[in-house]
Amino acid sequence: MTWPRSTLRTRLTIWYGVVLGAVLAVFIAVTSVVLYWQLRNQMDKHAVQDLETVEGLLSVTPEGTIRFDEGYHNHPESRLVQERFLEVLAPDGTILFRNDRLGDRTIAGALLAGEGEGGYSNRIGYLSDGTRVMLVSRRHAIDVHPTVIRLAYAVEPVQSEVRQWMVAGAVALPLVLLLAGIAGHALAGRALRPIEEMTKRADAITAERLHERLPIGHHGDELAHLARVFNRLLERLEESFVKLQRFTSDASHELRTPLAAIRSVGEVGLQNDIGREGYRDVIGSMLEEVNRLTSLVESLLAMTRADSGSVRLNRTVFPIGDVVREATSLMEVLAEEKGQRLVVTGERSAPVSADRVFLRQAVVNVLHNALKYSPSGGTIHVRIRGTDARVCVDVIDSGPGIPEEHVPHLFDRFYRVDESRSRDMGGAGLGLSIAKWAVEAHGGEISLESRPGEGTTFQIGLPSVSLSPS
Repeated sequence: MTWPRSTLRTRLTIWYGVVLGAVLAVFIAVTSVVLYWQLRNQMDKHAVQDLETVEGLLSVTPEGTIRFDEGYHNHPESRLVQERFLEVLAPDGTILFRNDRLGDRTIAGALLAGEGEGGYSNRIGYLSDGTRVMLVSRRHAIDVHPTVIRLAYAVEPVQSEVRQWMVAGAVALPLVLLLAGIAGHALAGRALRPIEEMTKRADAITAERLHERLPIGHHGDELAHLARVFNRLLERLEESFVKLQRFTSDASHELRTPLAAIRSVGEVGLQNDIGREGYRDVIGSMLEEVNRLTSLVESLLAMTRADSGSVRLNRTVFPIGDVVREATSLMEVLAEEKGQRLVVTGERSAPVSADRVFLRQAVVNVLHNALKYSPSGGTIHVRIRGTDARVCVDVIDSGPGIPEEHVPHLFDRFYRVDESRSRDMGGAGLGLSIAKWAVEAHGGEISLESRPGEGTTFQIGLPSVSLSPS
C-alpha cells in the first residue's frame, strides 16, 4: 500500500502538532511534579504549625492520662479542615494517646533513634493499615512528662489533586492540539501562499516569456529574498537566451553568404562553356569562399568552446615581446600587400603568465583589425608598456577612427561598423570578440580609444609577473 504524497502545508501542520503535543505533555508532567512538591511543602509547613498548636492542647489528667482538648479552635471551620492523625508516645515507645481519627491504628511503628530530638522530624510513613501519610514528630514535655508527639496527614488528598490536574491536562490536550492544528494549517497556508504564487508564475514562464518575473511581495523576508534570487536567475537566462538567439541568427546569416556565393559561382560555371581558364577562375572563386567559410566556422567553434568553459589555458611565464614578435611576423605579409608598416617599440622583456597560443591569437586579431582599417601606406604602431602590476600592449592604427556611437558595441559578436566594407574585407565581426575573451580569460582587460579622422588605439592590459631566470 502506498500513501499519497502529502503537501508541505500538511507536513508543517503535522510537525507543528507533534512538537506542540510534546511540549504540552512535558509541561503537564513538569507542572504536576511542581504542584506535588508545592502541596507537600505546604503540608509540611501546616503540619509544623499544627503540631505547635497540638502541643498547647495536650495536658495530663489527675488520673495520669493524656488529655487533648479538640474543642479549642481559633477558627470553628478549622476542625473540619484539619484531618490529622495524632499519636503520643512515651520515650520507650509506649502509646500514651491516640485521637479518634487514628483509632486503633498506629503511626509508622516503633520510634526511630533520635526521632523528634532537636526540632521537627518530617518524613513519609505509613499507618498500621497501610495508609500513606506525611509524618512530623517532635519530643515535648507535657507537665514535665517527656513524650514524643507524632502528627500525620494522609498523602492521598495531595495525590488526588495532582491526578485531577493530570487528567484535566490529558483531557484538554487533544482539544488544544485540534484547535492548534486548525490554526496551524491556516497559518501555514497563509505563510506558503507567496510560494504558491511564485510556483504558478514560474510554471507559466516559457522560452517566449522569459521577460516575466516572480512576485517579490512587500516584506523583506526569506521568501522575498528567494524571489529576488530567482528573478536574477531569470534575468541571466533571458540574457543568455537572447544572446544565443542573436548568435544563431547572425551565424546563420554569415554562413549563408559564402554558401550562396559558392552556389552562384558554381551554377554560372555550369551554365556557360567558359573553357579551361574560366573554370580555373570559378574554382578559385569557390575556394576563396571556402576559405572564408572555414575561417568563420573556426571562429564560431572557438567562441562556442569559450562560452562552454571547456577551454583550458596552458600558462607559462614568458616576455610579452615574444608573442608580439610572433603576431607581427604573421601580419607582415598582409601589411606588405597594402604597403603598410608595423613598428614595435617599448619594453619587450616585460613578463606575463599566459597561454601563448590564445594570447597570440588576441594580438593577431587586434593587429588584423588595425591593418584592415588603416589606409595603404599607413603605419601601425605596437607599443609595449610595463609596470610592477600591469603589462600593456597598445596597437595604434592610422585609420579613420570609429564613430562614438559604435564604440560600446565594437566587441559584440558579428558587430560591424560598416557592413558593406567589412564583408568586402572578409570580416565576420568575431575577431575582436575572440580577442576580448582571450584577454579576459587571462585576468586582463581590453579597451579602445578612438579619435575620428586620426585613428584608434586598442589597449591590452595583463597582470605582470616575475620572470624566473633560465
